[in-house]
Amino acid sequence: MSSKKNPAGAKIAWLVPFAALLFLFAGCKRGNETPHLSVTTVATGLPGVMGIETDNYGNIWVSEGGTDTLDTKGSTYNNDGKVIVITPNGKKYDAIVNLSSYANVHSGELQGTVHILRDGGTMYVLSGDYLYKADISRFRAGDKPIDASTIPSEDIASVISKIPSSNNPEQDSHPYNLTIGPDGHLYISDAGANAIVRRNGVNDYSILAEIPAIANPSFPGLGGPTVQPVPTSIRYDGSNFLVTTLTGFPFPAGQAIIYKVSLSGNVSIYQKGFTMLVDQAAGNYPNHIVVQYASGFNPATGYEPNSGSLLWVDGSTSQLLAGGLNQPVSIKQANGYTWYVTSLGDGSVLKVTYN
Repeated sequence: MSSKKNPAGAKIAWLVPFAALLFLFAGCKRGNETPHLSVTTVATGLPGVMGIETDNYGNIWVSEGGTDTLDTKGSTYNNDGKVIVITPNGKKYDAIVNLSSYANVHSGELQGTVHILRDGGTMYVLSGDYLYKADISRFRAGDKPIDASTIPSEDIASVISKIPSSNNPEQDSHPYNLTIGPDGHLYISDAGANAIVRRNGVNDYSILAEIPAIANPSFPGLGGPTVQPVPTSIRYDGSNFLVTTLTGFPFPAGQAIIYKVSLSGNVSIYQKGFTMLVDQAAGNYPNHIVVQYASGFNPATGYEPNSGSLLWVDGSTSQLLAGGLNQPVSIKQANGYTWYVTSLGDGSVLKVTYN
């Protein structure tokens, strides 16, 4: 996902540290109660932190994007993305290393390790152009890290970027997030191709649905007449896939949309009125939780710091669940009252819990 589309790939100075550890919110009720929500920091010092997963041992797995700076040979392919594991006592260990990271040719910005998905003893990792499949069934924190060059990988981007599409004139591809569908296949949101991709088998990919561009309310003035949708997270809700969108430059406020995508590829609107959505979780209320990266973007100063949030949505209304987050990018639901969130702005993992 290029910087004109993606804050997670952009090299931005994170200006304000995340300080508040406790938030109190009204309006979101559990039964007849107005819940008190605590947000605590679980881990810090995670450069380029992105995706998040958990396992049955209480460990938290997170991805770090890597770098795209020039090496001594002038290459931008540093391939230094990684997945680390954080134990319940807070210790951090490398788990999967040397994952693809490089500068996207369309933007010149980082396209590194993004989202991860654990399926039993398998960890799927999206990094650069690739889908990696790591066997972690016997891996324990402190073991020698798994080298990405030794595990199966598939070049998704080389396939998707060659499929003709009026929705993707640059023939871009940035595999960004993934889920397992009810048919057992992997479904991937491609933020570069503005599409939902279906993995039919090993090295076999097709486009299930294309997410349409939207009108740019800032045109003329800032940006072109349309804004790319930039699909970010994808999750199956029992009937359809719900797909969040970031939107591309200039990231107009209130224009990000949550879409419904059927198993046959039909695209419809689930809910409008958001800004820079990057991830989602089930919520179990039955509202869904979506992650809003920031409240606004200024071409001169960048993304508004400490303006990220978690929102409850139900298809027609939204309620603030947590605010003041510093560029949150990923969420993992642990149970009906606990979520883990990665903060790209602070390089941290947060634990969000109802009291």
